[in-house]
Amino acid sequence: MPVVGVGEVLIRVSASGVNRPDVLQRMGHYPVPPGASDIPGLEVAGVIEQGEAQALADAGFKLGDRVCALVAGGGYAQYCVAPIGQCLPVPKGWTDVQAASLPETVFTVWSNVFDRAHLQSGETLLIQGGSSGIGVTAIQMAKAIGAQVMVTAGSDEKCAACLALGADHAINYKTHDFQAEVKRLTGGQGVNVILDMVAGSYVAKEVECLSEDGRLVIIAVQGGVKSEINAGLVLRRRLTVTGSTLRARSVTFKQSIAQACLKNVWPLIERGSIKPVIHSTFAAQDAVKAHALMESNAHIGKIVLTWGVA
Repeated sequence: MPVVGVGEVLIRVSASGVNRPDVLQRMGHYPVPPGASDIPGLEVAGVIEQGEAQALADAGFKLGDRVCALVAGGGYAQYCVAPIGQCLPVPKGWTDVQAASLPETVFTVWSNVFDRAHLQSGETLLIQGGSSGIGVTAIQMAKAIGAQVMVTAGSDEKCAACLALGADHAINYKTHDFQAEVKRLTGGQGVNVILDMVAGSYVAKEVECLSEDGRLVIIAVQGGVKSEINAGLVLRRRLTVTGSTLRARSVTFKQSIAQACLKNVWPLIERGSIKPVIHSTFAAQDAVKAHALMESNAHIGKIVLTWGVA
């Protein structure tokens, strides 16, 4: 049984989100941060079983409350410890399975698209991998604030799913050159913000796709860590190339994101502007099948493990 520390709660887990970093950790490519559980799993939903009463009250919770939480590890388990400040209430009307799909994606999108890239209403966002868990969340969050959204995806089926979620344009990157399509769709102006999970050779093309004062945010390097870009274009167009990872950041930093999400995203969820997109659920003992699906890239939306509770 995990031991609850100061400022933490023990959650009896009903559902655990599956994310690509879990696969990378299993392969030995994503080291566990110091002090974190070496059990995979970065997001959970369930019931608060233990926690110091005053700390719970200060955070607006009590024992027995249903919450979802971002954790640095330990999510693939029936019990998981989480910092109180990284817990959020399960949105009204949502199941634990649906809620378990929220923390990693919502925290990541808010931190990168809104905090780092400062996406504004009326601007255009390009999402690389629009049908991923991050992608389906980013589409809905960006549309909810009044942005235009373009996505890339690897099949016509995935493109159609992104359009159904509200994307304005979807580009099948296997049949079309996304750089040429972005230029065509924007009349040569380019997009304001790009959310990139690929990196590698994509970065050079993305720099070409940005409008003046455009912002490129890299959150994963599935295409490799090395890129060669036109630095002159960065200068002339006043471009920003940035990126971040979330797992190793401090509890204080993650708590600030949680509060921003509670204030800005949870109302959108509760009025139906952001909906859960769950591709598959697996019993926890079938986590190997969940990882195989993640590695196949055949899914649209989130993959979730369950612990005997739907």
